[in-house]
Amino acid sequence: MTGTPDLGPLPQRVTVDVEQVRRLIGEQFPEWAGLPVRPVPRGGWDNFTFRLGDGMVARLPSAAEYALAVEKEQRWLPVLAPLLPLPVPVPLGLGRPGAGYAFAWSVYAWLDGEPASVDRIADPVRFALDLAEFLVALQGVDPSEGPQPGKHNWFRGATLRTYDGPAQRALAVLDGHVDVDLAREIWKTALDARWDGVDTWFHGDIAAGNLLLDGGRLAAVIDFGTCGVGDPSCDLAIAWTLLTADGRRAFRKRLAVDDETWARGRGWALWKTLVECARTVDRADGDAARRVLDEILTDYRRS
Repeated sequence: MTGTPDLGPLPQRVTVDVEQVRRLIGEQFPEWAGLPVRPVPRGGWDNFTFRLGDGMVARLPSAAEYALAVEKEQRWLPVLAPLLPLPVPVPLGLGRPGAGYAFAWSVYAWLDGEPASVDRIADPVRFALDLAEFLVALQGVDPSEGPQPGKHNWFRGATLRTYDGPAQRALAVLDGHVDVDLAREIWKTALDARWDGVDTWFHGDIAAGNLLLDGGRLAAVIDFGTCGVGDPSCDLAIAWTLLTADGRRAFRKRLAVDDETWARGRGWALWKTLVECARTVDRADGDAARRVLDEILTDYRRS
């Protein structure tokens, strides 16, 4: 990919309610029409998520841009699932527009588990190693026909320079609130770190909400809407956003990550954290983002 892609304006999200989902199921999947439908708490931003009975979930994109991932997930998740060491969503049905809803959508098998968080992880190093094993397996899948970065995944796997504008605007807002000189140094280091150009599969959104725990251990990885093939450094952001210092070291060692890739991974963690810090500057709900930013800055100082 040449040049710097344009992220474009923010998506215009639609609304979806339970009755609408019931109608879609009844019209398109009559075999499931009698099953109860209920929204999933904290179902995500890109998709509206509804439980369908006890064993399935309906996921409906919240905007046209997010609907671009539906065909990709339907195509590739059945290919990836048997090659990975942890459960991932398996599509059971492909929905079409209807009942006042304009986009394609999916039905998946339900995966049990609770979203990861620092206080719920039983063994931080074991968790980091299990996640690294998952990524090793994903990166080992043949990338030759995989989807290249694009609007379907917000250019995950492409150049970090795609996000230079949001990062710079956030730094301007945060001047006087955080060490913006150090943050700019980290960001420049990430932008200057070269990728060898060898395409590799990546998930694209390895984040706490997409990592499910069972008994405190990593049990499943969900939401492959941003997956693709390209630079896999975007999957390293979790090292600073969730892992402990010991977990981060174990994670990097198992993945055998070189300095250039690690720097780009830190950049992926940094830009999004800066944007969230700027959005919540001087607000109590920005504490979590500030803690992540402190982790990034402190870790860089020690490196």
